[in-house]
Amino acid sequence: MTHILPLLETVLTKYSLVTAFAVVALLVWFSYMLSTRLTRGYLHGSAIAILLALVFAYWAGSVTGGKQGVADIGWLGGVALFGGAMLRDLAIVATAFGVRFEQFVRTGLGGVIALLAGVFVSFFIGAIIAYAFGYRDAVSLTTIGGGAATYIVGPVTGTALGASSEVIALSVAAGLVKAILVMSLTPFIAPLIGLNNPHTALIFGGLMGTTSGVAAGLAATDEKLVPYGAMTATFYTGLGCLLGPSLIFVIIRALVG
Repeated sequence: MTHILPLLETVLTKYSLVTAFAVVALLVWFSYMLSTRLTRGYLHGSAIAILLALVFAYWAGSVTGGKQGVADIGWLGGVALFGGAMLRDLAIVATAFGVRFEQFVRTGLGGVIALLAGVFVSFFIGAIIAYAFGYRDAVSLTTIGGGAATYIVGPVTGTALGASSEVIALSVAAGLVKAILVMSLTPFIAPLIGLNNPHTALIFGGLMGTTSGVAAGLAATDEKLVPYGAMTATFYTGLGCLLGPSLIFVIIRALVG
């Protein structure tokens, strides 16, 4: 056994990207199992997976003293590429290609207003909270505001504007909190807001924006509503990535100087 472990570590390190895929797959499988058995699907598996990943990243940073979380562990070095900007942006583009603009147009003026309101309100609420906690520069405010939109928009905006890694991490944390809240609260508030038909699901997705949160929340409410909410939520992500580093940054910079 003592001879096998070093050999195994050597192989895992040599093929670290494959190892990263396997480890993430196991983590996701385990998270969905916990979701099904412990929460009966009310807390979505993706939320549990993200929380566990953050715990592991914190533990790895404490043990190794590094700055890349689990990627600082030799045989998990592939996580740095697997979770990097290249594959992240590929996932965003791939998701956006699954949406047809003509389908979105069918939502009418209400869907368009919900989408724009959701993006701008999320950005500015996030920026106000960041300002209250002492951030004063437009780059940090816009990046954290982007995180309040979704945990994808935040890093994309921060990378485009040159934000620090700490601020980008905060934006991810803000987006994660939002996603978990949307996932867990949607089944309870759905009866109160009439979230029981495709039209309201489209508007809900445009207002909330977090695709994982909306999809999971609607799945726990009524699985038939998931494609409608996820569609406008995907547009929300794309619109946030477009407007965050451009128009919204210009507005916030004009406000704070």
